[in-house]
Amino acid sequence: MAASVLRSACGSRPFGIPGLGRRRPPRGLWARARRLPGSAGSRRSVAAVSGRDASGTDRYCLELLRKRDYEGYLCSLLFPAESRSSAFALRAFNVELAQAEIQRQVKDSVSEKTIGLMRMQFWKKTVEDIYCDSPPPQPVAIELWKAVKRHNLTKRWLMKIIDEREKNLDDRAYCNIQELENYAENTQSSLLYLTLEVLGVKDLHADHVASHVGKAQGIVTCLRATPYHGSRRRVLLPMDVCVLHGVSQEDFLRKNQDKNVRDVIYDIASQAHLHLNHARSFHKSVPVKAFPAFLQTVALEDYLKKIQQVDFDIFHPSLQWKNTLLPLFLYIQSWRKRY
Repeated sequence: MAASVLRSACGSRPFGIPGLGRRRPPRGLWARARRLPGSAGSRRSVAAVSGRDASGTDRYCLELLRKRDYEGYLCSLLFPAESRSSAFALRAFNVELAQAEIQRQVKDSVSEKTIGLMRMQFWKKTVEDIYCDSPPPQPVAIELWKAVKRHNLTKRWLMKIIDEREKNLDDRAYCNIQELENYAENTQSSLLYLTLEVLGVKDLHADHVASHVGKAQGIVTCLRATPYHGSRRRVLLPMDVCVLHGVSQEDFLRKNQDKNVRDVIYDIASQAHLHLNHARSFHKSVPVKAFPAFLQTVALEDYLKKIQQVDFDIFHPSLQWKNTLLPLFLYIQSWRKRY
């Protein structure tokens, strides 16, 4: 089966969170991790994270992330205090752009594509205005302006994210795995480059890690969204991998569970795992200060482990379940200064 092939290909190191059981966490770590706000957290818990004097725009970004990017929300909570609000602003900006893509995919109409394009144009103009010190009265824009002022963020990365997501409004399948990786590099990796700037990290090795982690994030996001896209009669998985295994888009729309379909998922998941391995190969060369930017590898590894356990059945219900231990795993990796 595909899973057994993957085990042998990856050697003795299985999918999972590396080193989780090697070093004993300090007493009381579980209790502290439980205090991280959960997905059902109240407004009071969000206010506690942002601080008693947090502005309304700050709280808006927190709530937006908690509802739309829970994993990113948890990772940002573990940033140093002086970088946390800027990390929230960047991720909220990314969510705003992603929502335009999602809305287009749900509605599937010319008018919705036009609205999506208008939304992208709004953010292009907003970024220009931010760098002219005149942000519009929109919560995410105001917080992004604060982050730009505080950390002197590179405008090019922000514009690259917008441009790439604008291209993706066409809502078509990726021609090959390289096209998916390019999309991930220009969106997810660009977001990580900005996050490194928020952390005050300028390091070539950290940039290499950001590139690989971003590509892994993009690939895993594409895999995780496959059942959602299939329910709307869309398949965005790389066509070259599907053709290689003789699988058609209709096979995914019918939720076919043949070996060929699983082999497609195996190949794509293996590429994500390869990028994670490359990212971790730089572990000793990357400044510890950069590690919070890469905490999302915990969630990526968790998904890849789960998909291996179900023998690469992309439609298995367990893949849609939220891991209630994720806050603990993130806290432990943060404490250990690992990614």
